[in-house]
Amino acid sequence: MSAMALTCTAWWPWARRAVVWGFFALIAWLLVTQARTIDWGEVLDAIRALPATTLLAAGALAACSFALYSTYDLLGRHLTRHQLGAGTVMGVTFISYAFNLNLGSLVGGVAFRYRLYSRLGLGNDTITRVLGFSMLTNWFGYLVVAGAAFCFWPLALPPTWKIGNEGLRMLGAALLLVALAYLVLCAVAKGRVWQVRGHSFKTPSLPMALLQLAMSCANWSLIGGVIWVLLQGQVDYVHVLAVLLVAAVAGVVTHVPAGLGVLEAVFVALLAHAVAETQLLGALLAYRGLYYLLPLVVATLGYLVTEVRARRLRAAKGPVLEPAK
Repeated sequence: MSAMALTCTAWWPWARRAVVWGFFALIAWLLVTQARTIDWGEVLDAIRALPATTLLAAGALAACSFALYSTYDLLGRHLTRHQLGAGTVMGVTFISYAFNLNLGSLVGGVAFRYRLYSRLGLGNDTITRVLGFSMLTNWFGYLVVAGAAFCFWPLALPPTWKIGNEGLRMLGAALLLVALAYLVLCAVAKGRVWQVRGHSFKTPSLPMALLQLAMSCANWSLIGGVIWVLLQGQVDYVHVLAVLLVAAVAGVVTHVPAGLGVLEAVFVALLAHAVAETQLLGALLAYRGLYYLLPLVVATLGYLVTEVRARRLRAAKGPVLEPAK
């Protein structure tokens, strides 16, 4: 390895941390700047003013989103052919997703899956494949929905932002090309096995990839619909969805559990010109209650039930749920 390559290898982790912390500092600055100008009493009034029908409609969309996301691990069940029941798999996925949203992906999406699936008899290799395929499904749909939104319905970005509408269109086109590349890979390399950090992953078929795409696109669209309903149509749906997609990446990059404050900062920065800040924040806080906190309560109860069930299962049968080699 050349001296230049060694230098790049040594500096890359630091450069990456600098970018992440710089982005985090930008979000923190947005939060502090906006918080000083907000009348929080009016925000609470805005929440109280939300009609019951609006809350019910938003809650129904949130329930549909969770139900759909809970089927992601069923795709991994099909690929790995493990023997856990569909209801059990959906329950584990629901619990992991709720904790993922509130505590971060490492604790919720990863740790809870490994904990619950291993307690139910699955081996680490199978769990890794199921988890990996669910994550791929989620972000595959993100690429397509975000790509379409940025490319065909670009946001009116603040003048202080470095990227303009044309830059956003180019980003959207790039995301769509990445998604297309995945579809092409599935079409031409079906069944090929890839080794990633000691784990084997098999390229799915094109029909499976299209199913991933449909499920994930529908789920991201439902999440955007929850916020759009709570905003009572004051902003076009596609723009609400686009802002949500920007906020989702911002939350991942900053590693803030539940994207706390990040979601609100991004929405205020991009939509404050169209919706009064108090109404916008009221809708977002209602969204957090419906999409984050309420499912967390249900997931906590579900986790306790699953632990008891897993203990009884292991005592009665032992870990016999792996497919025959």
